[in-house]
Amino acid sequence: MPELPDLAVVVDAFHAALAGRPVIGVEVPGPLSVRGTPTELTALVLQRLTMVRRRGKFVTFQLDRDRVVVNAMLTGRFQLAVPATKRPQSTAVVLGFGPRDRPPRDAARWTRGAAWLPADAEPVEVRYRDPSQMGKVYVLPAGVDRPVPGLDADQGPDADDPALSLETWRERIRRHPGELKALLRNQAFVAGIGNAYSDEILHAARLSPFRRRASLAPEEVDALYAAARATLAHASGVLRERVPPTFETQVRDFLAVHLREGEPCPRCGTRISQVSSRGESTSFCRGCQR
Repeated sequence: MPELPDLAVVVDAFHAALAGRPVIGVEVPGPLSVRGTPTELTALVLQRLTMVRRRGKFVTFQLDRDRVVVNAMLTGRFQLAVPATKRPQSTAVVLGFGPRDRPPRDAARWTRGAAWLPADAEPVEVRYRDPSQMGKVYVLPAGVDRPVPGLDADQGPDADDPALSLETWRERIRRHPGELKALLRNQAFVAGIGNAYSDEILHAARLSPFRRRASLAPEEVDALYAAARATLAHASGVLRERVPPTFETQVRDFLAVHLREGEPCPRCGTRISQVSSRGESTSFCRGCQR
């Protein structure tokens, strides 16, 4: 499942590559993934892309007038490619973009001058693929009130939001009971963390995923905050180096514990344990996570 670090890299890269370009074509090979009418899709053509941004696990393509919002869910992935490149199987939506005069001035610093950026004078496509069709692509014309489940009002602050201070974290965490892994994955608490990075954050904080929030000492609440910020920032840095230009590839081999059952904990050497429930795995170290 794409999580905050995965999507942060995609959004930075796509904004740098696409902002200022007009939409020149829309194709929907997988209509079950789309929430919008054919007329609304056609109306996207000739609108200029002004911004690509992320909120939690949602990616928004903001056009002159309308928006396209993608919730990739479990198996959705994005590809940035020239039109002649073969499309991957299970491609659900293709947005074609034409040439632009110049790149955006607000592109993320790490993207500037990157070799993988398409030439401004050449067309480029964004392909969204989803083998399970669990993810959804919402077409949101200006003036149309189409709900996007889980977006905006249903979310807490992004887990990497600079405005999410330690004091705010302390105040918010008091409202949410339950086990720590479920707490981190609760998008109403903080947005953007999923199965993999909740494992990584809890390992960094030396906390068991099965501890209950009410059992945490004040210093453990603070350690969880520090671990979340450091883990997500480190992962985003690694992915900036390793993901482009294959944005459809999910890179997880650098993670410390997630899906590393039986391997030695990189901190204490204890064999990593793993338990599964409802098709998802929780990986942790019994030796140093308490």
